[in-house]
Amino acid sequence: MMQRALFSRSALLAQQAAAALDSPLVGRSASVLQRMDHRSVSSVTIPPPACMLRPLEVPMRYLFGPGPSNVPPRVLASGSRPIIGHLHPEMYEIMNDIKKGIQYAFQTENNMTISMSGSGHAAMECAVFNVVEPGESVLVAVNGIWGERVAEIAERMGANVHTMVKAPGGYYTKEEIEQAIEKHKPVLFFLTHGESSAGLCHPVDGIGDICRKHNCLFLVDTVASLGAAPIFMDKQKIDILYTGSQKALNAPPGTAPISFNDRACYKMFNRKTKPISYLFDMTHLSNYWGCDGNTVRAYHHTGPVSGFFALRESLAILAEKGLEESWRKHKEVSAYLYKGLEDLGLKLFIPDRDLRLPSVTTIAIPEGYDWREMLGYIMKHHQMEMTGGLGPSIGMVMRIGLMGYNCEKTNADKALHALADALKNCKKSKA
Repeated sequence: MMQRALFSRSALLAQQAAAALDSPLVGRSASVLQRMDHRSVSSVTIPPPACMLRPLEVPMRYLFGPGPSNVPPRVLASGSRPIIGHLHPEMYEIMNDIKKGIQYAFQTENNMTISMSGSGHAAMECAVFNVVEPGESVLVAVNGIWGERVAEIAERMGANVHTMVKAPGGYYTKEEIEQAIEKHKPVLFFLTHGESSAGLCHPVDGIGDICRKHNCLFLVDTVASLGAAPIFMDKQKIDILYTGSQKALNAPPGTAPISFNDRACYKMFNRKTKPISYLFDMTHLSNYWGCDGNTVRAYHHTGPVSGFFALRESLAILAEKGLEESWRKHKEVSAYLYKGLEDLGLKLFIPDRDLRLPSVTTIAIPEGYDWREMLGYIMKHHQMEMTGGLGPSIGMVMRIGLMGYNCEKTNADKALHALADALKNCKKSKA
C-alpha cells in the first residue's frame, strides 16, 4: 500500500512538472536560456546596446525656431501609411501629384519640376552641380549663411566663385547686382529670398531681367520663405528655384522641391562634362520623375516613400488653403508678433518692415543678457525652441519662427510669454 501511494505521488509530481514546462512563462524562460546559450558560442563580440532595448521616447515641444516646425496631424498620419514600392505605378501617381503641387507653390509651368530625396542642401547642390561646370564663373550674393554655403559648394566643384558680401540683414540693389554681373560675367547668379539666419526677405523683382540681359541663370533659395512670402517663379524670371519641406510647408525634413526652366535645362543638358554627383544628376532624376518624355522610368535611387507621402499632403494643405491666404496669414501673425516684441522692449533686427521675413523673426540680443542662457531657460521651463543666430549672425540675433501650422496668434502669445519670463528670470549684467 505504501509503495503504491509513493508511486502515485511521484506520478502526480511528474505530471505537475510537465504541465509547468508547458506554461508560457517557462516557455519564454527556456527561449531566453536558449538564446543566451546561443550567444555563448556566437562569433558576435559586441553586445546589443542598452539604449536599443528601451522604447523610443520623443518629447513634445513647441518648435518656434527657424525650422523644422511642428507638423499637422494629417501630415504625420500620411507618413504612417503602408510602404509601397518606389517604382510602383501608385508611387508614380503620388510623385505626379507632388510635381503639380510644387508647380502651384512655385507659380511655374516648368515641366522639369521634382523633389530631391534630401533636405534643402540637396536641392542647393543639385542646382549648382547640374548647371555649372569646373572653371565657369559663379556670382553669389552673401548676406547670411546660405550665400556662404552656395559659394563653398560651387568652389568645391571647381567653379570660379565671386561673392558680393554684406553684413547679415543687408540687401542688394539691382544696380549693385548688375554691376557685379557685368564685371564677373557669371553663368549663374545666386540670391537667397528668405535669409533665415538674419530674418531678411530679399526683393526679387527685376533681377531676372538683369540676368537674362547678361545671359546668366538666376538661382533663388526659398527654403525659409516659400508659402510665407510671395514668390512667382515664371513672372519673376527665376531660372532655378528650390525650397525645403520642413519650414512653412510643414512636412518632416528630408525632401526638397526644385524646378528648372527651359533656359536652365538647355545649360544643364548641353554640358561638356558630367555633373560631379551621380545621385544629383538631373539626367537620371528627370527620368525618375517622368520629366524627360520617356514612357519608362528607370531605377536611379530609392526615394523616401514615406517622406513623399508627407510632402504630397503638405502641398495638398497649401493648395486647399490657397497661396494668397497663406501669405496673408503669415503677414498678419508676424505683424502681431512684432508689436508684442516691441511692447516687451525688444528691438527687431531688420528695421525695414517690408524687408522682414514673415516666417522667421529676428530680434537683437537684449542688452546685458546671455542669449544662450535665455534660450536654455525657455526650453527648460516652456518646452519651446527658439534659436540664436547662424553662421555670420551668431551672437547678433535671436530667432523666432512661426510658420505654416505654427502660424497662429495663440502661438505668438506663447512665444511672447516665454520671452517675458526669460527676461524676468535670467541674469542681466549691470553693464
